Amino acid sequence: MNKVNTATTLAFALSTALAASGTALADNHAGAEHDMEKCYGVALAGQNDCAAGPGTTCAGTSKTDYQGNAWKLVPAGTCLETDSPTSPTGKGQLDAFEEVKA
Repeated sequence: MNKVNTATTLAFALSTALAASGTALADNHAGAEHDMEKCYGVALAGQNDCAAGPGTTCAGTSKTDYQGNAWKLVPAGTCLETDSPTSPTGKGQLDAFEEVKA
């Protein structure tokens, strides 16, 4: 086999492998999102995933720890068991809430 054929074969094999791994990663990520839920009041300042209320743009913009209108993605079914010192129940919430003093 000459150098041109070898290089072409190698490039084709590499691109095929990368395309296959990209599809697998996309499938895994999509599945992971289905097993997650938004949990309000559990993110530390600047570590929220999105929705941090007025004056903020999105991810990483919460101003205080355990902000009641900022959420973090957590494994499905764990939010209501996650500690949140500003929540009225002391646990994360599935909806935004007004904080109580910690």
